[in-house]
Amino acid sequence: MFYYLHEALGIHLFYYISVRAGLAFFIAFCLTLFLMPRYIAWAKARKANQPINKYVPAHEEKQHTPTMGGAIFVFSTVIASLLTAKLNNWYVIGGLLTLVGFAAVGFKDDLGKVLSGDNLQGLTARGKMALLILVSLLVSSLLVFVAHFPTTFYVPFIKTPLFDMGYFAILFWTLVIIATSNAVNLTDGLDGLATVPTVIALGTLGIIVYLTGHAIFSKYLLLPYIPGVGEITIVAAALAGGLLGFLWYNCYPAEVFMGDTGSLSIGAFLAYMAILGKSEVLLILIGIVFVIETVSVILQVGSWKLRQKRVFLMAPIHHHFEMKKWAENKIIVRFWMVAFLANLLALITLKIR
Repeated sequence: MFYYLHEALGIHLFYYISVRAGLAFFIAFCLTLFLMPRYIAWAKARKANQPINKYVPAHEEKQHTPTMGGAIFVFSTVIASLLTAKLNNWYVIGGLLTLVGFAAVGFKDDLGKVLSGDNLQGLTARGKMALLILVSLLVSSLLVFVAHFPTTFYVPFIKTPLFDMGYFAILFWTLVIIATSNAVNLTDGLDGLATVPTVIALGTLGIIVYLTGHAIFSKYLLLPYIPGVGEITIVAAALAGGLLGFLWYNCYPAEVFMGDTGSLSIGAFLAYMAILGKSEVLLILIGIVFVIETVSVILQVGSWKLRQKRVFLMAPIHHHFEMKKWAENKIIVRFWMVAFLANLLALITLKIR
């Protein structure tokens, strides 16, 4: 809406992505703050509580905490984006499709867990993965066939692409989206643990994508220039605002959990942003907390199958530190610090080419 005020009324202020991104951030933040307590009250009345996995350290105080709070900040993000973004931009459409599609799969999974009262119930692993792959393929295909997004592959420190992936890019981007969404899902185990690293990553990726879509800045920094891609920064800002509004109620001790509805959608959107910023490899550093959590699970499972021995007391690794009697808020804040430092390094790499 605000962009079209620029076109219809000549309000040039709303032409700038930076201004509309700021508006999107505050709209999503305020809307989430307004809706979340109402959702919490509604969820408690209907006992839409988060079933606690019986295999993780005891958290009796969390057994009656409502889940599926991710639906609120995703909804707020969509509303803020519709009000502030340029809606005929295919990158914006793809971003919203990613958020809503993965949130829908996560919501269906969460609903099954709530109704069954078992954290291990919900969608079957095979059915869930099939739906996630379907949404990922749809988004990746939209980029290639509709948005005509370049399929070149870049790595940090090198100013030219290594090669053109062609149609193979669809499969590669699908893998990136699936892997990142599941990595964030694994990390979402403590109050605010996934939220703040996601906000930090959104800030980093938002900067990268904005620079990639800016003719002057991309040329100065030797980044690939992709016209129109900077508009997705507005959706990223809206999501960051929605997540901060959610954190108001999710910080320790949490009053609400995001559930798979939130974790799958924000993970997929991070991957989508990395794809648009030609930063698929750099995403490893940007999402270092999610990478560490995922690698800890892979090492634990692999070691048990090969040697019948554990590498960690429990995986994902945040449970390992819980088993070592670290306070929950100490684990969370230290992981936030790691995320901040890693993203600072990721931004530094932009100038080293």
